[in-house]
Formats: sequence, structure tokens, C-alpha cells
Amino acid sequence: MAGKIPSRRLTGGFAVGATMLLSAATMATAGDASGDPLAQAVAKGASLFAHETFGGSGKTCETCHGGGGKVPGLLPNGRTLASLVNAAAIYPRFSRGAGQVITLEGQIRQCIQGGLAGAAPSAGSPDLVALAAYLGSIGHGQAIEIGGAPK
Repeated sequence: MAGKIPSRRLTGGFAVGATMLLSAATMATAGDASGDPLAQAVAKGASLFAHETFGGSGKTCETCHGGGGKVPGLLPNGRTLASLVNAAAIYPRFSRGAGQVITLEGQIRQCIQGGLAGAAPSAGSPDLVALAAYLGSIGHGQAIEIGGAPK
């Protein structure tokens, strides 16, 4: 793919910060959320992912993205979805459907509006930050591959 940024493991500079973020977030999913704001955000994001309908059709993120997004999912029409394990590692990416580059947060908002028929959290809101933190936590150890394909 022309213009694709090469894949690399989380090392050095920004990636070291991302590694620490993912490591802390991974600890949060193991239940260590007491007193740690990042761990609390990850725990909140996991809860939102599993239980929140965002005022939509009664579906949650977990309805289509089973296993907390860690395994391939299934749409109601039977179409298979890739897992979300590398979602935080592949955004931002170009969306042909939208005709523009979108961020992870933008994709989360689109899924809530389209897939759940719900009211997406506003940009920068605590709920959107929590969902993005949760998706980062399930991507621990994934190679950064901006614009890459979902796994």
C-alpha cells in the first residue's frame, strides 16, 4: 500500500510511552484499578464496551465484538468482523467509506452511531477516552502499524 507507515514494535520515543500506557492498561483489566486514573479509565471503558447501549437499539459494543473485542466478531447479518486487538495500533487510518483519515476515537463514535444507533460520546469526553483506553489495553504487545489492517 503506497504511503503506508512501516510497522514497528513499541520501542523508543512515542512508542515507549505507548508501551507504558498499554502495560498500565493491561494491569487495569486484571483488576488493579484502585487509585490509578488510567486503570480506572480502562475499567470504565471495559464496562461501557460490555454494557452501555448509548441510548440506541439495545445493542452494546459486545453485541458484535464478542470476547471484549479480543476475538473476531459477527454482525447481525452474518458478516465476520476482525477482532479489535490491534485497533489502537492501526489508527489513524484512511477510510474509503468516509473518504478521509479517521482516528480511533472517530471510529468508536462511528460504530456507536451506526452499529448501535446510539448517541456517540462527544470528542474528548470521559466515556470516549475510557473506550479508547480500553481498546489500547487489549492491544498490549501489538506492532504499531498506522493505516494497517485489523487482525
